[in-house]
Amino acid sequence: MFNQPIPAVTKNLLIINGLFFLATLVFGQTGTDLGTILGAFYPESVNFRPWQIITHMFMHAPFPNISHILFNMFALWMFGSTVEHALGAKKFLILYFAAGLGSFVLFNFTNYLQVESLKPIVEASGVNIQDLILNASNPNYRVNTTNIEATRELAAYYRTPMVGASGAIYGILVAFGVLYPNAKLALIFLPIPVKAKYFIPVLIALEFFMAIQNYAWNPIAHFAHIGGAIIGFILVRSWKKNLHREW
Repeated sequence: MFNQPIPAVTKNLLIINGLFFLATLVFGQTGTDLGTILGAFYPESVNFRPWQIITHMFMHAPFPNISHILFNMFALWMFGSTVEHALGAKKFLILYFAAGLGSFVLFNFTNYLQVESLKPIVEASGVNIQDLILNASNPNYRVNTTNIEATRELAAYYRTPMVGASGAIYGILVAFGVLYPNAKLALIFLPIPVKAKYFIPVLIALEFFMAIQNYAWNPIAHFAHIGGAIIGFILVRSWKKNLHREW
């Protein structure tokens, strides 16, 4: 299953992600942060641009944090090749982008709930919300507030972009589980083979658990992963009955 040649769409997605990462390194040397241009900001942020809804899927944390892109590209190669062979190029491409969009939507919906709950708290602390939105990304911006923690948390929603192919990858991972539920997976941190129909739901459950904990130290967009997983499940469940292949 995993020894098949890399099909065209998966190969090109690997190349595009690699080129974006290389461009991030090159432009970074000139002082241009592509993460602020191509990463996806919260839609109310002054840094948000419509193209970010698509481009964030190809952006990853810059060097030296290469584990982000390495893990995603390994998963894209490992599962994407098999899923593309099963679905065909067109459906696989739809899956990748639809899961990426689903991750953006769910992530920002949960952000919206958090932001709207913080606004009255921060406003009551003496902060002008519109002023905060306009200046959240300015490192020299200073504000007088009686609730510094809530103010910092609200500002972070406006100045921190979401980057990564993880939402699309989770859509592909779930698609693999739907298509090949009895395939046994043995990963580095779990060397014992476990069937995909058990492993993947547990992984998604862990993502949900981490998402609702909302740890301040945890920079991972867990709800983005869940959004991609949901779209992957819905799409492939609807397509599976029309697929004809050997099991």
